[in-house]
Amino acid sequence: MTEEQFTEAVESFGDGLYRLAFSWCRNRADAEDMVQSAFIKLLRADKPFESREHLRRWLMRVTVNNCKKLMLSPWRTRQEPLEDYAERLYAREQTEDSELFLAVMALPQKQRVAIHLYYYEGYSVREISRLLRVNESTIQSRLASARANLKSKLREAWNSDE
Repeated sequence: MTEEQFTEAVESFGDGLYRLAFSWCRNRADAEDMVQSAFIKLLRADKPFESREHLRRWLMRVTVNNCKKLMLSPWRTRQEPLEDYAERLYAREQTEDSELFLAVMALPQKQRVAIHLYYYEGYSVREISRLLRVNESTIQSRLASARANLKSKLREAWNSDE
C-alpha cells in the first residue's frame, strides 16, 4: 500500500471507524486506540483489496475485533460520561439528534452496535452479520429490540418534557 493510498483510507474511513469504536467502547481514548490499531494493521497488511468497499469492510472487521479484545481486558479504561461527549458533538444547540444519540448510546452494547452499523454506516443486515460473525436472524432481533428500547426511551423523554 502506498503512502497516498493509506492517507486516502485514513481520510475516508477514519471518522466512521471512530464512531464504530466509540459505540463499542463509549470512551474517546479507547476508541482512538482501536482505530489507530486498525490502521497500523492496514499498514502491515500484505494483501490486495478488491475494491474500496472491500477495504472499508476489512477495516470495520479489524476495528470490531480490536474492540472485542479490549472489552475483555482488565485494563480497560472507564467509560466517559455520554452527556459530555454529546455536548461536544452537538455543542451549539440542544437538538433531537443529541437526545437520539444519548438514547442510542444507552442501549446495551449488542443493540447499540447493530443500530450504529445499520443506520449510521448503512450496512445491510447480511453485511452486519458477516462483520460481527453472527446469524442474520440475530442481527434482526437485535435491531428490533433496539428499536423497541429506543421508542420507549424517547417516548418517556418527550412525555417528561411536556
